[in-house]
Amino acid sequence: MALHLSSSDWRQLLDWADTAGDHECCGLLRGAGDRVAAVELAHNVAADPTRHFEIDPDALISAAKDVRSGGIPVLGFFHSHPNGVAAPSPTDVAQAAPDQHIWLIIAAEAITAWQPVVAGGRVTGFTPVAIMKEG
Repeated sequence: MALHLSSSDWRQLLDWADTAGDHECCGLLRGAGDRVAAVELAHNVAADPTRHFEIDPDALISAAKDVRSGGIPVLGFFHSHPNGVAAPSPTDVAQAAPDQHIWLIIAAEAITAWQPVVAGGRVTGFTPVAIMKEG
């Protein structure tokens, strides 16, 4: 599987990560199947946003309500790593939900995609997903 992401969304994600500086930015990926239709920035409500991210629950609730009323499904999530490592951290593995949502990680002008590996009802790691930048 390859995840399809528009070049404008790619640029937007890089801009949000750059603007966040030494804080992790985060948000939602909306779409279906292997296509991202929209990216939505959310407030990072983590106690220490320089080392962690937590998507604002209001953004998650709003997206869930929108989906129930026919809006674009939540395909996954994104966050930045100000440390420059564009791969899931041990904290990412520990905090990931055992579902099949896609994760994008933005670091050092790179964007990588990942899917959780679930065993025994918990996330044990991530597997890389190719990204096809379009447009």
